[in-house]
Amino acid sequence: MKWMILNILVAFSIAGVTARLEEVFRWKEVEYEWPDGVIPKDYKAANNLPLGLDVWRNKLFITVPRWKDGVASSLNYIDLNSGISSGKLRPYPNWEANTLPVDHEPSATTEGPPRDRLAAATLTKDVESHILRNDSIVSTFRLRVDECDRLWVVDTGLADILGSPKQLSPPALVIFDLNTDSLIRRFEIPSEAIDDDSFFANIIVDADKAECRNSYAYLPDLGAYAVIVYSFRENKSWRVKHNFFHFDPLQGDYNVAGVNFQWTDGVFGMAVGKKLQDGSRTVYFHALSSTKEFAVSNKILQNETYSTGTDAYYEFKLLGDRGQNSQSTSEFYDFNTEVIFYTQVNRDAIGCWNTNKPFNPDNQGLVDSDSEALVFPNDLKVDPSGTLWVLSDRMPAFIYKQLDPTQHNFRILRGSTKQLIQGTPCDS
Repeated sequence: MKWMILNILVAFSIAGVTARLEEVFRWKEVEYEWPDGVIPKDYKAANNLPLGLDVWRNKLFITVPRWKDGVASSLNYIDLNSGISSGKLRPYPNWEANTLPVDHEPSATTEGPPRDRLAAATLTKDVESHILRNDSIVSTFRLRVDECDRLWVVDTGLADILGSPKQLSPPALVIFDLNTDSLIRRFEIPSEAIDDDSFFANIIVDADKAECRNSYAYLPDLGAYAVIVYSFRENKSWRVKHNFFHFDPLQGDYNVAGVNFQWTDGVFGMAVGKKLQDGSRTVYFHALSSTKEFAVSNKILQNETYSTGTDAYYEFKLLGDRGQNSQSTSEFYDFNTEVIFYTQVNRDAIGCWNTNKPFNPDNQGLVDSDSEALVFPNDLKVDPSGTLWVLSDRMPAFIYKQLDPTQHNFRILRGSTKQLIQGTPCDS
């Protein structure tokens, strides 16, 4: 009996030294570095919710979608060299690019329950669209830094989504040169590729530093259950549809931060794996309202004729199921460990899966779980040094109720991927 108790204590002591995510920033409300220190009169701090992130050198990019009116800037960054403690957002590439058209008057917040975010998007489809300049960013959700020092952003062009939505510009892919902070290209998504329920809240980039011009972007359409594939070299896109892009009707129920709600979001999380011997890469994907994971070769997606036809149906494969209540907003492949890290919004947690192992519940690891710091982990990325970055933001409370301004609602956390997987099924 003594030896049994000793073994249990040893097991707990080993588990206790497992690395956890460290908190880097936390906010009760978002803070900006205002020009001349003057806060605009139309700014509403309570309406600014950080959602997506990525890292390039000393810049930590953070998006603030225009869910409601009073958002100061949608595409932002924090200068990590200016001191970790500040946490103030600076618009990227500048304030002018993040300023709404002058003829757009902020609308009053709609009374009663907030409108569904996808329905809100369709309300404004026929509104005349315009942008101030090619590098303008009206509203973006997620973004991606690639291996070629470029920043890829999907601008939905939609402002005040939960209030009185207005389509200020067509949905577009906007690409910046991070070395010069200058615009490389703005590509408007063709109208024929946009359905009534289309909503683009994520972007994945498939790039190789040796062939930067031959890069591709994948834009999951979570509302209309499709993926837009964009070729940088050809500067064109095509729409791929598949049954696996749909949500699971049994996995659309959520309980987060004391809020119960139901979503029908389809394909959302996507990750690009390592280069295989034939030069291809595996593209992993899943719907938000689902616990299943799927995969397809990037060579299939990049072949416009084949991927948009019926013959490609069986090229898409089911990998397996993560298990109950494991719905995920975002996933990312870490080349250092060959592990995919993913959010678990119903569990206030970050999960992992070693891609060299079968995809089943037994091989799903938990690298961190925290009912305070990880309430609705919304986005995550792994930087080239092998550091996992996570953003949590209590978004369901923001949408369906209201956030408590006396509590810390938003957090950025980070940790070494190699240390985080130690002692989990993801460790090789």
